[in-house]
Amino acid sequence: MHIVFLNSMEKRQDERLIPAKVWIGEERGVWRMGWSEFDAAGQERESIWYEGGSWSEMLHIFRHGLAMKLSDGFRPLIEGVFHEKEAGHRTNAAQKLICYSELHGNEELYNELAVWRRKKASGERKAPYFIASNRVLRLISTFVPQTVEELLQLPGVGDSKVQEYGQELLQFTSGMKREHTFPLDWVYRQLDDEAFMSWFYKQKENKYKQDLDQYKIRRSILEGISAGVSLEQLEEQHATSRRELVELLEQLEQEGYDTDALIESELAHMSEEEKAAVWKAYEELGDTLLKPVLQHVYGTDIPADQSLDQLYEKLRMIRIRYRRQASARLDVG
Repeated sequence: MHIVFLNSMEKRQDERLIPAKVWIGEERGVWRMGWSEFDAAGQERESIWYEGGSWSEMLHIFRHGLAMKLSDGFRPLIEGVFHEKEAGHRTNAAQKLICYSELHGNEELYNELAVWRRKKASGERKAPYFIASNRVLRLISTFVPQTVEELLQLPGVGDSKVQEYGQELLQFTSGMKREHTFPLDWVYRQLDDEAFMSWFYKQKENKYKQDLDQYKIRRSILEGISAGVSLEQLEEQHATSRRELVELLEQLEQEGYDTDALIESELAHMSEEEKAAVWKAYEELGDTLLKPVLQHVYGTDIPADQSLDQLYEKLRMIRIRYRRQASARLDVG
């Protein structure tokens, strides 16, 4: 086997160093990738992470697996993996503040803020994250800002957020005792470098896990299209909502994949008259927004046997076809 990538790693544990290595090899068009770790007796234990013909799949698995090891405390002897030198030594103020807040949060205050956000979102008919993200609430609960100027020093809090909700947020922190003051420069001195790096790689692990799951779903959809699998079956296989699956179909279509077999199957019970009405609405109103098309075709008379989500699903699928035809016309022109 021809080794095309190798990096040595080590982890300090109980006053000893645990050596390891991550590697990628190729032989006759088959990629192999794995992790080798040495125990206290010096015995090597090898785990194969991937073996197959897909470089793209292997890369997704490599990123996720390596991020897991890095978040567990392993560090590369040769820097360059995930740009960890840059992440470790560059002054990244926002990331370090977020890290500190997640490691030293005030759960009681955080929960109070979360209750306020939920009520606010319900009253304004907004998604809760439009009011404030979980990270913003963590930052507030940890650093306890008591003035507008202090609130603005937190990552994710801008002028518009302060104008809308600043005074309400400060009502929770006004007069509270706190161990530290603003400005927050002390965080960069107090936060342990190793704790920050483990947290940093944990964020990458979570991201790469999402990327890997997304990749597997995309591949499954493409295989399912060839095999005649329905959206319902894909939904059961991956515990993914139909809306997310249809959005993935839109992405695959944009990337040049042919999704029409699955679309044809899902729209089989839709009348030709209804399809024509939706198509005409796209021609007249454009295909950017779905709500005007929905109202144009169905008005306020939503069919009794269908939900609003089902109607939007059909509109999305017909929009895939509409955009494909519009793109084909542009290519010809």
